[in-house]
Amino acid sequence: MNTAAISHLYDLHVLPVYAPKIALVRGSGSRVWDADGKEYLDFTSGISVCNLGHCPEPVTAAVSAQAAQLVHVSNLFYNQPQAELAERLSTLSNGYKFFFANSGAEANEGLIKFARKWGNPQGKNQIIAMQHSFHGRTLGTLAATDKPAIREGFEPAMTGFSFVPFNDLQAVRDAITPETAAVLLEPVQAEGGVYPADQAYLTALRELCDKCGILLLCDEVQTGIGRCGAMFAHQLYGIQPDAFSLAKALGNGYPIGGFGVRPDWLDVLGVGSHATTFGGTPLACAAAGAVLDTIRDQNILANCIQAAQYLAEQLTQLTANSPSWHDVRHLGLLIGLPCDHAVSSVVAAAAKRGLLVLSAGANVLRLLPPLTVTSGEIDQAVAILADSLAEAQA
Repeated sequence: MNTAAISHLYDLHVLPVYAPKIALVRGSGSRVWDADGKEYLDFTSGISVCNLGHCPEPVTAAVSAQAAQLVHVSNLFYNQPQAELAERLSTLSNGYKFFFANSGAEANEGLIKFARKWGNPQGKNQIIAMQHSFHGRTLGTLAATDKPAIREGFEPAMTGFSFVPFNDLQAVRDAITPETAAVLLEPVQAEGGVYPADQAYLTALRELCDKCGILLLCDEVQTGIGRCGAMFAHQLYGIQPDAFSLAKALGNGYPIGGFGVRPDWLDVLGVGSHATTFGGTPLACAAAGAVLDTIRDQNILANCIQAAQYLAEQLTQLTANSPSWHDVRHLGLLIGLPCDHAVSSVVAAAAKRGLLVLSAGANVLRLLPPLTVTSGEIDQAVAILADSLAEAQA
């Protein structure tokens, strides 16, 4: 089936909430192929999902083996892969305990429920979130997201959230009331334009939350599992949130999310207080366990750090002489290139030349290559971008 035939089926039977142009049918490493046989260098990684590239052999083998043994059991029963995955994540996070869900939005819903369950006995159920944040598209996470365009039409919003400027400690301080339970933020605002948190800001915010007796919650859905050069981005800042969410890259394409709770608060969510049908199945946890094994065994974090430095240097040189492009914002391999004009034309021009990239808002080009990316692949991508920028400017 070619792209035209797949597109026709979509038009007939799929709700039109997306507007795809390319029909991808196969992937390997940093590359994907469409239904017409065209090859692309993929610097989207499924929006920071396929951090190990497409179809890494250890993950494929683990999923295949587990699928032949046990796919699903209710969480009313123990399952070994979930216990082992929780142990691995607890070791990597210095003792957090984990609840497993299916997606980033569900993971962030869990953070919100945790904060309210913790705070309500004290009369605290309000959450301070950040302007230009993105936490998901469920009704709860939409209410925590400062993007009016995606909230439009789904009113009334769930109450209990206020928004302050990112990287502005005084704004948080001014927003705290006796009803404040938590502060929720992303270590890097990815959808909001690729804005990393300032080191001094996060350090002082942790201290402020401790002083005021409120929780600090980190949304690590896009920044976690190595994307920023550490297993979790908050580790780069030397802080410990009271809870943090994970999803996307945890299963390298197999859906799994979750959140971890700091050891201080293990009695907040007890039996019956939260639940899921499909979260943490043996199959999902086997995939995630293989992801963690691969990151460890193949020295993935070191490659991420080295590749991020090289790619940032190449992009800085590429944009140095262009008045429209001003900066290279990044933490690890989460990279944003802000521009004076909309970047949609650059995204389209790059795809035409065989490079897949994203936007983060209208005016920021976003690059999310797999953490396994090579210097040769970076050189190829930058060369395509150079031609694409020239076409868009023309």
